[in-house]
Amino acid sequence: MRRAVVTCTATAAGVVLLLSLKPHDGGGAGSLAPSSAALAPSDADSSSGSGSGSGSGSGSTVRTVTGDAVATRYGPVQVKVTLDGTKITKVDVVQYPTGDRRDREINASAIPVLNEEVLAAQSADVDVVSGATYTSDGYTRSLQSALDRAADR
Repeated sequence: MRRAVVTCTATAAGVVLLLSLKPHDGGGAGSLAPSSAALAPSDADSSSGSGSGSGSGSGSTVRTVTGDAVATRYGPVQVKVTLDGTKITKVDVVQYPTGDRRDREINASAIPVLNEEVLAAQSADVDVVSGATYTSDGYTRSLQSALDRAADR
């Protein structure tokens, strides 16, 4: 009898925990402004494919290209990449999920890691940040679209 009560209580507790883990509603898309100065985009033009050239004696061109906004389960992710010739010098996140406190926490730690990995790898072929799978996927897809745009120029 006691075993049945413990089993029922444990089952009920498990169901309550599962029900409390509601999925994101994808809302908050209107509040996609970065929550941290470290994640804030630069003042450069954020229109797709925008570029600014500044020549040096070597003929390299500094330009900024914005990737596609990629829809994820928790909201869109969009990046803007700055290139000096073919070298990635900077990645700014234009949009990312900020629908709730947890989104902001996850992305405040994941986005700087993704930025560092991209600068080290010099490509969109980087590892997913644990705990930020959707953001990582959207980030790399948006970055790849920006790099593809830059290559077409």
